[in-house]
Amino acid sequence: MGNWGHREAEESPSRGKHPDCGERMPAKAKKLLSSGGTAGVPTAAGSGPRSPSREEVNEVTTNVTVFLNSLTPKFYVALTGTSSLISGLIFIFEWWYFHKHGTSFIEQVSVSHLRPLMGGTEGSISEPGSPSNSRESETSRQSLSECKVWRNPLNLFRGAEYRRYTWVTGKEPLTYYDMNLSAQDHQTFFTCDTDFLRPSDTVMQKAWRERNPPARIKAAYQALELNNDCATAYVLLAEEEATTIVDAERLFKQALKAGETIYRRSQQCQHQSPQHEAQLRRDTNVLVYIKRRLAMCARKLGRIREAVKIMRDLMKEFPPLTMLNIHENLLESLLELQAYADVQAVLAKYDDISLPKSAAICYTAALLKTRTVSDKFSPETASRRGLSTAEINAVEAIHRAVEFNPHVPKYLLEMKSLILPPEHILKRGDSEAIAYAFFHLQHWKRIEGALNLLQCTWEGTFRMIPYPLEKGHLFYPYPSCTETADRELLPPFHHVSVYPKKELPFFIHFTAGLCSSTAMIALLTHQFPEIMGVFAKAVSMISRTCAEYL
Repeated sequence: MGNWGHREAEESPSRGKHPDCGERMPAKAKKLLSSGGTAGVPTAAGSGPRSPSREEVNEVTTNVTVFLNSLTPKFYVALTGTSSLISGLIFIFEWWYFHKHGTSFIEQVSVSHLRPLMGGTEGSISEPGSPSNSRESETSRQSLSECKVWRNPLNLFRGAEYRRYTWVTGKEPLTYYDMNLSAQDHQTFFTCDTDFLRPSDTVMQKAWRERNPPARIKAAYQALELNNDCATAYVLLAEEEATTIVDAERLFKQALKAGETIYRRSQQCQHQSPQHEAQLRRDTNVLVYIKRRLAMCARKLGRIREAVKIMRDLMKEFPPLTMLNIHENLLESLLELQAYADVQAVLAKYDDISLPKSAAICYTAALLKTRTVSDKFSPETASRRGLSTAEINAVEAIHRAVEFNPHVPKYLLEMKSLILPPEHILKRGDSEAIAYAFFHLQHWKRIEGALNLLQCTWEGTFRMIPYPLEKGHLFYPYPSCTETADRELLPPFHHVSVYPKKELPFFIHFTAGLCSSTAMIALLTHQFPEIMGVFAKAVSMISRTCAEYL
C-alpha cells in the first residue's frame, strides 16, 4: 500500500500540497491552510470560481480515453447486461402496478413525495375564500356524491348462490369491502335503540356484527331459542344457511309470519314514545325486506306473476321506500313476462329528470325503442337510404344509455365474460354494468336484432363526448373515481373495465426502451467484440475532439 502511494506521488507531482503528504510547503500556503479559508487570495473583481485551463481539460480527456481503451468487451457485456436486467425488472413492476392500480408507481411516488420536497405544491395553495378553492370544494362534493355505493336491488342469496359458486370454483365472489357494507346495512335496517329490552334482539344485534358466518348462524339459532318469533333470525338463516332457493323461501315465509305479527304490534304502540317510533321503522324495514326477498324467490322459481304482484303491492303499500329501488326488480320481472306495455308504464313514472338514473332505467328504455326497429334494421340499407325517425330515436336512446354507463355493451355483446354481481354497486361503474347484464342479457337476446343494432351504434357515443371527464352530453361528466371503487367491490380475479381507457404511462415506455436497447448492445458486444470495441474507441475520440474544441 505504501509503495502504491509513493508511486502515485511520483507520477503526479502536482498533487500532495497538503502537509500530511510529507512535502515542504511555503509558509504562506501553510498559513492559508491553517486559517481554513481562501482569504487573502487575490481574485479578479466580480469573477466567480476559476475555470479549468485547456491543459487541465486535455489531461482529463486523455485519462478518460486511456481508461476507456483499457476496458475489455467483457466489461461492456456485463455493464449493458446488468443495465438491461435492472430496467427490465423495473418495467415488469411498472406494468404490474399499472394494471393493478391504474397508475404509474414512479409517477405516484414523484407526485406524493418528491414534489412536496421540491416545493411543487406551494403554487397550488389558495385562499379559503378564493373562487378556485370554492370550485375545488364543489367538484369534490360532486365526486363524493357520484361515487356513492348503492345496495344492489337484485343481489343474490349468500348461501344458495354465492356459496354454491365458491364450492364449485373455489373462488370467493364477494370482497371483504362488499360484505362489510352489507353488515352495515343489516345493522341499519334490522336493529334499533330498544333492542336491549328484548334478549333475542340483543343476540341478533351481535350476530349482524359478527364476521364469521358459522358464528352468525349459531347466534341466529340462539335467538330463536329465546324467542321463536324472532323474524330477523329467520332472515339471517334464509340468507346464509339455506343452500337452495326452496329452503330460503321456506325460511322467509316463517320470517314473514313473525314479522307481520311484530309489525302490527308496533303500529299500535307507535305514538307512545320516540323509542316506539324507532321500533316501528325497524319493523317496517324488516317486513319490506322479507316480502321483497320472497318476491325474488318466486321470480327465481318461475312464479313470475306472483313475484310481480308482491312487488306491486310493496310499492303501493310503502311508497316512501323508493330508495330500495324495488321498481328495478319489477322491470326485470315484467321483461321476463314480455309485458312491454307495463314496462313502459313503469319507465314513464321512474325515468324522470328529477329522479336518480340507473343502468336498468336507461338501458331498458333503449331496449323498448330498439324493439320497434331492430328486426328490420340493416347497416347496409341504413347507409343507403338513411335512418328513419324510429331508428333515430332508437340510436339516440342507445347513445344515452351508453353515456350513462359505457361498460354495459361489452357484457351484452359478450366481449367480456360475466361474473356474479356484487351485493353493492357503483352507479355508472363496472359493478353496475355486471349487475345489469347478469340479469338483462337474456332480454336483449330475446328481441331479434337488438344486439345487432347495439353493436352497430354504441361506439358512436364516444364521438359526441371526446372528453368525458371534463364535459358530458346528456349527463354530468363521467366520474373519475369509479375505477378505485369498483376494484374494492369486485373480486380480484375479475379484470375491471376502465373508462375512458388510460394510456400507458411514460415510464413504462421509457423502461421498455431502455431494457431493449441495453439488451441489444450487450448482445452485439458479445457477438462482435472487435466491431463494438472500434465503435467504443470512435465514441471516445469524438468526445475528446469535442472537449478540445470547447
